[in-house]
Amino acid sequence: MTTLKDYLERNADRMDKVINRYFGSAYSDLFKASAHLLHAGGKRLRPAVVILAADAVKKGSSDDLIPAALALELTHNFTLIHDDIMDGDVTRRGVPTVHTVWSEPIAILAGDVLYAKAFEFICLSNAGDLEKIRAVKMLARTCTEICEGQGMDIAFEAREDVSEAEYLEMVSKKTGVLYGASAAIGGILAGANPVQADALYQFGVNSGMAFQIQDDLIDLYASSEESGKDRASDIREGKQTLIAIRAREKGLDLAPYRKDLSDTEIDELVTFLEGAGVIDEVRATAIERAGVAKEALALLPDTEEKRLLGEIVDFFIDRSF
Repeated sequence: MTTLKDYLERNADRMDKVINRYFGSAYSDLFKASAHLLHAGGKRLRPAVVILAADAVKKGSSDDLIPAALALELTHNFTLIHDDIMDGDVTRRGVPTVHTVWSEPIAILAGDVLYAKAFEFICLSNAGDLEKIRAVKMLARTCTEICEGQGMDIAFEAREDVSEAEYLEMVSKKTGVLYGASAAIGGILAGANPVQADALYQFGVNSGMAFQIQDDLIDLYASSEESGKDRASDIREGKQTLIAIRAREKGLDLAPYRKDLSDTEIDELVTFLEGAGVIDEVRATAIERAGVAKEALALLPDTEEKRLLGEIVDFFIDRSF
């Protein structure tokens, strides 16, 4: 029986080879900037979801859908480039961010290139024309919702009254919908019926929300070397994560931590939040969303791919970086 770890490693290696085939010989600064984060590695989780969802619907169908899997990775990387500009982050995946190596204007254009290429690669998949139209429509809607989620995230920084419901709507759009699209597009291109496609979408959205909540926790716990990002950047930037919301509800003031922090100061903050029960409550919300995601898979036939999709959800909330 294939373990999830082995599957993800094989899939990442496969996607790295595809990325190198299409982006390995960038000939201009713009295309080098576009490929910068792609070549920095990553777990390639969204392509893995595309491929698993396709094979869960029709065994072996994913061989024709590798371009679509790449499309979802390109979409993800386009959002990372733009996010890093907006957040002012200097490190991503252990390498300098695109805008720090080139410039903000070039980085914006590099993200735009990946955005456009994503639609091109959806169309390169070996699937029916109607299915490709449905997939392109879903990716377009997803990109709009990602922008809405990022807009909400930015707007929240100027507020101190963000509710948990608002936060969950934001992460569903900023992170959840891309996992939802990954699963649904894989299924749609493989011939899923509307009920199956919707189940895959709900699986993806809820697992993506669990992923983001866990990511907020990782921001506090993982070192910069482990995560490839600046530690505690969310707290320092005053982002309204579920951690910040639960802390505020308990009367805890995180304003003094909106500054450059040493690892010792971050460790003290973590101990403070753990003692107040904030971390446990946030963790429980991630687990709840993971449960909803798994329930959505019940509509699919029992296959190894369905099992691996369920294990991906567990991985999302158990990972430490």
